[in-house]
Amino acid sequence: MAIDLPLLPLGRGRDLNPERGVECPGDLPPASDPTLVERARAAKEALGERVFVLGHHYQRDEVIQFADVTGDSFKLARDAAARPQAEYIVFCGVHFMAESADILTSPEQKVILPDLAAGCSMADMARIAQVEDAWDALTDAGVAELVTPVTYMNSSADIKAFCGRHGGLVCTSSNADVALEWAFEQHGPETKVLFLPDQHLGRNTAVLKMGYSLDDCVVWDPLQPGGGLTADELRAAKVILWKGHCSVHGRFSPDVVDELRAKDPDITILVHPECLHEVVLKADLVGSTEFIIKTVEAAPAGASFAIGTELNLVKRLADQHPDKSISFLDRNVCYCSTMNRIDLPHFVWAMESLVDGVVVNQIQVDPETEEQALVALQRMLDLPGKSHRD
Repeated sequence: MAIDLPLLPLGRGRDLNPERGVECPGDLPPASDPTLVERARAAKEALGERVFVLGHHYQRDEVIQFADVTGDSFKLARDAAARPQAEYIVFCGVHFMAESADILTSPEQKVILPDLAAGCSMADMARIAQVEDAWDALTDAGVAELVTPVTYMNSSADIKAFCGRHGGLVCTSSNADVALEWAFEQHGPETKVLFLPDQHLGRNTAVLKMGYSLDDCVVWDPLQPGGGLTADELRAAKVILWKGHCSVHGRFSPDVVDELRAKDPDITILVHPECLHEVVLKADLVGSTEFIIKTVEAAPAGASFAIGTELNLVKRLADQHPDKSISFLDRNVCYCSTMNRIDLPHFVWAMESLVDGVVVNQIQVDPETEEQALVALQRMLDLPGKSHRD
């Protein structure tokens, strides 16, 4: 059963991203231009092997059709690094993903994000100054030397670099348990973990995969003095969760799971571990985006799923598997508003600019941050026995 839902319209004109202070072009081709697909194909053909287009699973179909590879953020960054002959990497995703691609690719390659306003609300919930303040509080509580910081891939380059500097590492949703196992081994039995920036992935991994209790976890709120925690609470905790979340995955609720089961007792609830703990507890299967895709692909005809992840992907899976019943685990239509910003007009503008010899919206991580972030990424790559998909 396919889901036929219209894409939400986005505004045009001069878009300002206040965090990065960079304007997008005001003369984008209009979305109504009937030649956009033809123009995109022509630009891609003109650039040939000089360009490599990456498409994240959550992107619009209108953009995905031009991707050389699709996948999750870390897989795409590694795919880009494996194409050193590509002068330009056009990343159809969000800012932190393009940063990861810039970190992993060679200095000669240029990473382009078609719309600089394509950010990630979760990544933006952990700013480096806030994390440094939290580390100061841990130091004041006398426990910083026992803490291993772990950051989810969905974080800025400077947060990854922070973890590199402080003996920590990066994780993906598919290897978070192995990353936490490694982290807890670093300072003996008294080790604590600071998990950034998604509290739900950290909680679900620590409690459901590693056997810690909810009482072992505390939440650091960067908007509260002292994170809203006392020094005693920091000393007693095993897992310090940053108060961040995905604006899409955080929408799914346990009562909708109950409603769907009442209507269809045979339905399989399949969710991403960024979902609320209460939703994950009620789900049948929990896993990364790649896990969700492979699970649907492997299911027999007639299988029924309610999927808790970004709507573009759920809709695409429904379209690709008309012999299966696939529904969205929410009452309301909700695309990731920042992922959804990479549309065909922005893509055409970026590609045609490259054809004209103009590099637009290049994402560059400074050398010091890149070096420290690479330390944290390499620690993840060195983890035993687990694939490094997102």
